[in-house]
Amino acid sequence: MTARATPADFAAVARGYDPDPSRSLSLNARAYTDPLFFAADRDAVLARSWQWVCHVEKLRAPGSYLAVEIAGQPIAVVRDGTGALRAFYNVCKHRAHQLLSGEGNTSRIMCPYHAWVYRLDGTLARAPHTETLVDFDPATICLDQVQVAEFCGFVFVNLDPAAASLAAQSGDLETEIRHWAPDIDQLTHGHRLTYEIRSNWKNVVDNFLECYHCPTAHKDFCDLVDMDTYKVTTYGIYSSHMADAGKGSNSAYDVSNATVRTHAVWWLWPTTCLMRYPGRSSMIVLNIIPVGPDRTRETYDFFLESPEPDAMERDAIRYLDEVLQVEDIGLVESVQRGMSTPAFTQGRIVNDPDGSGKSEHALHHFHGLVLDAYKALV
Repeated sequence: MTARATPADFAAVARGYDPDPSRSLSLNARAYTDPLFFAADRDAVLARSWQWVCHVEKLRAPGSYLAVEIAGQPIAVVRDGTGALRAFYNVCKHRAHQLLSGEGNTSRIMCPYHAWVYRLDGTLARAPHTETLVDFDPATICLDQVQVAEFCGFVFVNLDPAAASLAAQSGDLETEIRHWAPDIDQLTHGHRLTYEIRSNWKNVVDNFLECYHCPTAHKDFCDLVDMDTYKVTTYGIYSSHMADAGKGSNSAYDVSNATVRTHAVWWLWPTTCLMRYPGRSSMIVLNIIPVGPDRTRETYDFFLESPEPDAMERDAIRYLDEVLQVEDIGLVESVQRGMSTPAFTQGRIVNDPDGSGKSEHALHHFHGLVLDAYKALV
């Protein structure tokens, strides 16, 4: 029997957390190091929240599909012949073989094991050599569906059939994003970066949600944006991070010809980060993928005005890959090592009531959402 965290375990990681960030400690280190809490994250957080899949351009055409893994589960997302977006467990109802791999376009879903064929709406169309079976009715067989949604030009899925829609949960987020990125649906994929990080996923999110560390660890970034204008605001299941582009030259990348002059970033619970850096119109999607108690995979997808990055965007990608990510990965891996020692249990949240970037109130907001999610398992 697989071990599970007990009510006492959950109470221990919550101890010291206060709804007031000016009074609060961070989550207990066990939430980042104990395999029991990685299992809790998978069951209470990842399997019950909206997870990013791709830009809608990948699934625009009827018959287009994409096979992915969400919260450790194989999922296929397809656009059926009527234009409806559907998502299923990518598992044949005959003998559980995977149905689709990678991405592409198809008029049907055929299992590569025994050639059972499903329509794009998930219903069974054909099962070879079953005519003599007793009490076998193909009309009663359908792939198990999961929730899927188009949101701000992107596709998300949620494995929880009882979860409220992403639009309902996220309040004004779509309005806010479309204000700053009105062409988001028309952007196209230009580049992907992938990283394997020796840290718990929550440390990666923690680091993303505060710029208290930026003046010390990201000196180039602090020239790229005007830190005096950096403002972080928390909402129900997201937070926004806004700043003007820096006014002078910087050592990150040249933004002198930028048409977008605002650094606009949104974190959406629990693992999606949408970023619009100064430059041309674009959107970067950081997808934080928990792999193990001390392992995380990150993908950075760059959606641009054209499939090929221009010179400014190539320089921005180089900066993010060779400078900013090197700095951040070093930080979170060091934190993970420190949390695994007897020298650290939890630390004090640093809060600026005015919501500046040099504050950890968005990190505290994330911790509150984590603890709320854990309550479902108590």
